[in-house]
Amino acid sequence: MRDIIKVENLSKAYGHLNAVNNFSFAVKKGTVFGLLGANGAGKSTAVECVLGTKPIDSGTVSILGLNPKVDRKELFQKVGVQFQESNYQENIRVEELCEVMSSLYKKVTDYRTLLNKFGIADKSKTLVKELSGGQKQRLFIILALIPNPEVVFLDELTTGLDTRARRDVWQIIKELKQQGLTILLTSHFMDEVEELCDEICILKKGNSVFYGTVEDAITKSPYDKFLDAYLWYTDKEARENENI
Repeated sequence: MRDIIKVENLSKAYGHLNAVNNFSFAVKKGTVFGLLGANGAGKSTAVECVLGTKPIDSGTVSILGLNPKVDRKELFQKVGVQFQESNYQENIRVEELCEVMSSLYKKVTDYRTLLNKFGIADKSKTLVKELSGGQKQRLFIILALIPNPEVVFLDELTTGLDTRARRDVWQIIKELKQQGLTILLTSHFMDEVEELCDEICILKKGNSVFYGTVEDAITKSPYDKFLDAYLWYTDKEARENENI
């Protein structure tokens, strides 16, 4: 399988703060890659640098063989993006927002099909501001999928969803993966990561402290459960300093 996303030695600093430090990873076609870490670990900065919405200090990034800064217009037609805090017009009906999004792309998925698949078809006439948090989250995922992308970035995929809705979204993501979609996601839910991710990277203070499969992360830690292993990786420095 070819690499759809390839990042080599990516670094980004804000003054004296190294938000991302010499970060490298690759995501193969038709796989789900999880970028993990506590708040402030550098996940958002890394994703924004990969997408080209933030300039990088050093390193190289390619998506579908294209440079996200130089080939931005071409990539726009092939990449879907869903952020946890999306700034969409709220005084607009759901179907109107979907139609606006559809008008921006050459090749689109029928948004009505997506609304039905994600369980909010009955909200098509509802104003975005009147949706619940979970309904908005599902809408934002739909908007990321409207361009029929080859690769999609999902930020905190199921935040605000109840248990049943989360499981439903997981199943949809699995189906999209089987159809060849490449997915990079961030998540704070370790059960979600275990269920969906083929490979993961754990960031801590801008540095990669683990890169591999969930199974490898468990094996290389002192624990037999992924949540405990994740906490060990992200809090390793504090644990090592407890006896100093």
